[in-house]
Amino acid sequence: MALELSETARQLLRARYLRRDEQGQVIETEEELFWRVARAIAAAEGAFPGRHDEQAVAEQFHELMTTRRFLPNTPTLINAGTELGQLLACFVLPVPDSLDGIFKALRDAAIIQQSGGGTGFNFTHLRPRGDLVRSTKRPSSGPVSFIRIFDVASDVIATESVRGGANMAILRFDHPDVREFIAAKRDPQAFTHFNFSVLVTDAFMAAAAEGREVELINPRTGAAQATINAKALLDEMAENAWAVGDPGLLFFDRIERDNPTPALGPLEATNPCGEVPLLPYEACCLGSLNLAAFIQEHDGRAFLNEEELVRAAGIAIRFLDNLLEVSRYPTPEIEAMCKANRKVGLGIMGFADLLLHLEIPYGSPPAVQVADRVMGLIQHAAVAASQALASQRGPFPNFPISRYASAGQQPRRNATVTTVAPTGSISIIAGCSSGIEPLYALAYQHVGEFIGVIEPHPLLLRALQRLGRLDPELLRDIEVTGTISHRDDLPESLRMLFRVADEISPAEHLAIQAAVQRHVENAVSKTINLRQEATVDDVRQAFTLAHQLGCKGVTVFREGSPRGQVLQVLGHCLSCLGEETVPVEVSMNRRAAG
Repeated sequence: MALELSETARQLLRARYLRRDEQGQVIETEEELFWRVARAIAAAEGAFPGRHDEQAVAEQFHELMTTRRFLPNTPTLINAGTELGQLLACFVLPVPDSLDGIFKALRDAAIIQQSGGGTGFNFTHLRPRGDLVRSTKRPSSGPVSFIRIFDVASDVIATESVRGGANMAILRFDHPDVREFIAAKRDPQAFTHFNFSVLVTDAFMAAAAEGREVELINPRTGAAQATINAKALLDEMAENAWAVGDPGLLFFDRIERDNPTPALGPLEATNPCGEVPLLPYEACCLGSLNLAAFIQEHDGRAFLNEEELVRAAGIAIRFLDNLLEVSRYPTPEIEAMCKANRKVGLGIMGFADLLLHLEIPYGSPPAVQVADRVMGLIQHAAVAASQALASQRGPFPNFPISRYASAGQQPRRNATVTTVAPTGSISIIAGCSSGIEPLYALAYQHVGEFIGVIEPHPLLLRALQRLGRLDPELLRDIEVTGTISHRDDLPESLRMLFRVADEISPAEHLAIQAAVQRHVENAVSKTINLRQEATVDDVRQAFTLAHQLGCKGVTVFREGSPRGQVLQVLGHCLSCLGEETVPVEVSMNRRAAG
């Protein structure tokens, strides 16, 4: 059977994924790529006791990928079966309060990013601006100055890496430099390789709700350095997020409640897109099931084949556990942590497509029920698969000190099994919507190293065909605006079904995120899209609601924000003569990644 890929997917694979020779010429087909990956991951089978048919396992992995039911993270697709061999997507590096420690983290990040991995850092341990540097008796320049060094290094490394460097910078709400951190990205040219998030506690959110003061703590001394009004500080976070999309918030207490190995210490930071909280030197491999590929039709009605989805989830967990075995690791510390906890993250993409097939509007109560049902099935299947692997291969080495062992649970192979990543690149390859996001637009093109074709969503075309409305004027309008919300000549039910991201309320976005998070052991990458006319108060309310609903983090992105645009729709240039069209950028998930 021929490999079914869109022209946009083939362009992306040629630009970034297919192997090249010394002269930079592509020397691999798309079919050969998937066999390369399948055989490299299946090769792990021989590392475990018992008889193994590596070819049969490779065929199983190959079938899962080429039917676009499952794809692993981008570093696996690029590096599996190659000399580089680094297959993991997400890394967290500690940044201690010493020059040696800071620049060791920078060196390790350079190695990781060169191989296609993303890095997260918590800069809270660094002494604040103006604090004494004992060795020189001079004032410290503070965390934000060092983040700038990391950002410049990422910019340089991006020119020779398999994909651009991506980072997460985290600072606790009670660090004395938190206000400088919150405002650091107001300059659109600054920190272009970093997402910023403030780590907040339940106590801080309660103080903000009540307008109370909180202390700012010098991390070097542990002493209170000043106080600040928590509500005013949350307002500053909302104002800057309204302006530029940063910072996001991470909810520390909610994250820590799911820490599988609290005996090893608190989770240090997240990966660049916020969906994987990790310990220092820990890493995680990710993969996503394409829900749209499990849709079947009977008597003209679409349904999700849950039995096949559960079966695929089990195979995917085996794939990801094998990946940990065959991957090469950037540093000895990372290898030791990865193999001690064996964290993997199986997630979903194509969720918006699933809802369209089922004719359920995104964010509606039935959509929340679908999100809860689907992720619950995958979580149950992933845990069962990990427990089965533990019986064959042994549990992860730190299992005896894990919260699972403390609760008397059955041994499992992996400290975590589920997450939801943004799937920026792999969803293009799979030909589906990204992660659990709604559609950004009904017609758009990708910009950058490859240009995708502008064409309306195929399910919209099918719906318009049933209505007898495939007329050129309507199709051109959809290409220009990316929406049908303004088309009063179309049924209201159709306009509701095909709402795009910024036409969906923050409460509806967050209801989906919270439903999925209830069944995810790591975290969920999700952006709350806002229209350009949204207010700072809208952002503040989204922050508060995300905390109340039990999300582990929240990111907002207001249309027209000057950062992170990689999708375009066509818009009318009213100041131009005639009907000339110009590209108009639409807001893209600032945390988008492969």
